[in-house]
Amino acid sequence: MMRFPLYVLFGLWLQLPVSGSLVHAQSTSTPQERFSFAFLTDIHLQPERRAPIGFQMAIDKVNELNPDFVISGGDQVYDVMRGNQTRADSLFSLYVEMCKGFNMPIYHTVGNHDLFAIYPESPETEGHPDYKLGMFERYLGRPYYSFGHKGWHFIVLNSLDVTEEKRYKASVDQAQIEWLKEDLAKLDGTTPVVVVTHIPLVTARGIVTGNPAGNSVTNSAEIISLFEDHNLKLILQGHIHWKEHGQVNDRFQYLTGGSIAGNGWKGRRHDTKEGFVLLHVEGDDFRWEYIDHGWEADRLRFGVEE
Repeated sequence: MMRFPLYVLFGLWLQLPVSGSLVHAQSTSTPQERFSFAFLTDIHLQPERRAPIGFQMAIDKVNELNPDFVISGGDQVYDVMRGNQTRADSLFSLYVEMCKGFNMPIYHTVGNHDLFAIYPESPETEGHPDYKLGMFERYLGRPYYSFGHKGWHFIVLNSLDVTEEKRYKASVDQAQIEWLKEDLAKLDGTTPVVVVTHIPLVTARGIVTGNPAGNSVTNSAEIISLFEDHNLKLILQGHIHWKEHGQVNDRFQYLTGGSIAGNGWKGRRHDTKEGFVLLHVEGDDFRWEYIDHGWEADRLRFGVEE
């Protein structure tokens, strides 16, 4: 029987960057070791709709599978875009406490719902120290960074900014592009690279739905071109709550990782079952599987409102 709440299991490694230039991990050796990692995206944690119970189920499932580490693909909480300091702090505090239940390190990606007070209806202004990225940084660390693991290089990007009309937009800013160039310059061209982003860099959703607006990063072509002379293996992405996999001209693969929360903890979204991705790496290659953490059955059993 699942126990809840269950916040502390055997310690926590929350990903906390150490400097502004952050973890420029240099990986030059040929990868030889096997490892696995979990990609959980769009958790949308909130106290309502039994969401903490659903997230705990995902944590328990990850611990059972015992990967080397976890990457969260953004939208950790729902939602802080409309401000309200007390509510926003409570959401991030709940998320950080629950992450103590993971038995392995966890790395975080900025999602649009993690941007504080960016909407016009927010009672807070742009002068607030937590505005936009401030709250994410205070609780979870730098919005973009890189790290190495067993010969692979992981790059976590911030794919979000704010428009003049105070809405979020999907783009990678110029300062980050310059940082990315410097980070890649430190790598051997054969090092396998994984890129993580909340808003997709590559997706077929717009073609399938007939509504391409907002589905991908506006300057994705520029970002992808930076990897021309590098061994880009995979782009991991979230936001659209789809399970999607593709390969681009034998160059790299992309994987959109579904979501933990589904349709706001009310059921499936786009007919994609709530779950996460488990990736198995061996040498210079990988495979993946989609893991159901059991929330749908639990939701129906306890009658969470549709």
